Amino acid sequence: MIQVQYPKVYLYRRIVQAKLFIDSRYADPIDLGNISDEAYFSKFHFIRLFKKIYGRTPHQYLISVRMEKAMELLKAGIPVSSACMAVGFESLSTFSGLFKRVNGVTPSAYLARQQELKAQMARSPLDFVPGCFAGNNGWLQNSNFKEPGI
Repeated sequence: MIQVQYPKVYLYRRIVQAKLFIDSRYADPIDLGNISDEAYFSKFHFIRLFKKIYGRTPHQYLISVRMEKAMELLKAGIPVSSACMAVGFESLSTFSGLFKRVNGVTPSAYLARQQELKAQMARSPLDFVPGCFAGNNGWLQNSNFKEPGI
């Protein structure tokens, strides 16, 4: 039996294709079979190659993409249950536990913190501009940019 040796670039492109599949379909109920089929590899060979290239398994990568998207939704003020379903989790308790393990805080606490930050920015926006930038642009000397009562 003759073994065909594919160029490494061809294999790399197939792994990248699978990663892009995860990036675009993270909210869908996808599993390892769907992802490895996208790259045309067996599941076990695909896991080895993916981990070698990206430093984590396809499942770990999928979870990280979902967590990043959930954080974006929570920053936008989306309720926790809606964010959970929007990123592809079916169980709110699973999502909450995983979110806390990854980010060190519960999704509801993260949402509350983001809302508090938005309120602080609305009250005193100059506090969120780096001092060096504000100083270089003369904002600190110009009384129009100072907060009332200061």
